[in-house]
Amino acid sequence: MTRFHDFNLKLLVIEELMYTAGTLLPVYDLGARMAARGIADPASHVLENGLAEEVLPESREYFEALEIPAGLLAGVEELCFDAGADVFRHCAPAWDGEDGLFDVRSLDDLDLLPRLREVTFVEDGVLAVEGAAEIFAARGIATD
Repeated sequence: MTRFHDFNLKLLVIEELMYTAGTLLPVYDLGARMAARGIADPASHVLENGLAEEVLPESREYFEALEIPAGLLAGVEELCFDAGADVFRHCAPAWDGEDGLFDVRSLDDLDLLPRLREVTFVEDGVLAVEGAAEIFAARGIATD
């Protein structure tokens, strides 16, 4: 079983495989899950219930338990450290991107991505690792 040390980095890998490439299935859809329980608007629901600043337990449980096959991990060549990732909306539907909820704080899991060759991060992104550019450079990973 592949274990990620940094849950938020795992979420970015899931973003790439599930929501971008469509190779990690089935696609997790929080909106559909909540609609099945009679909740029409996930963002309003979390705001009304004081859950806006956390990962919903059902999403955390799903993504923590999600097994990502080694073959799919080996196919990841790019990652984007962007606060606008779809996977974040499925974890915290009212998250405003203004805090560190989804900050990646460790790059120890890069060994799980042997073909990672390029990362993109934006100024308001979710990469919170000091010296990240040097870590990527040492691994031959281009940064944008």
